[in-house]
Amino acid sequence: MTLWGALAGGFIGTLVLTTALRAANELGLTRVDLPFLLGTAVTRDRGRAKAWGYLMHLGAGELFALVYYGIFISIDSGGWWLGALFGLLHGIVSTTALVNVLLPVVHPRMGSALTAADSSPLLEPPGFLMRNYGRGTPTVSLLAHVAYGAIVGGFASMAG
Repeated sequence: MTLWGALAGGFIGTLVLTTALRAANELGLTRVDLPFLLGTAVTRDRGRAKAWGYLMHLGAGELFALVYYGIFISIDSGGWWLGALFGLLHGIVSTTALVNVLLPVVHPRMGSALTAADSSPLLEPPGFLMRNYGRGTPTVSLLAHVAYGAIVGGFASMAG
């Protein structure tokens, strides 16, 4: 396993994950737009928010690939199947804790369960498993994260 393989997998995996979510959005399976969610944390401008969000999501994908790589090295095992398992765990943690609990706390333009009635946030809170963005969102998000993990694991093991 190599670091460069994991980073390449993180790049490709993030492109696949983001594209899968975008396609699911366009097909009406979900209303989630992760780049927009992330980008609106740094700007109110909707167009710039998407651009910033894509960069932020790509950076996060690389950081997660490094975490996957570190775990692969520490347990002396890897491969696409283990990466897919990590991707499932990653997707569950992302949709239950990261995006549902932590993001609304730090996001200046996202509503939360504690948002006052007279406030006007730009974004609604995602909710548990991001279900506020559509019934298909949990399934689509988890499958996209499994694909991400499989790609990171596969690339990390092939490069070695």
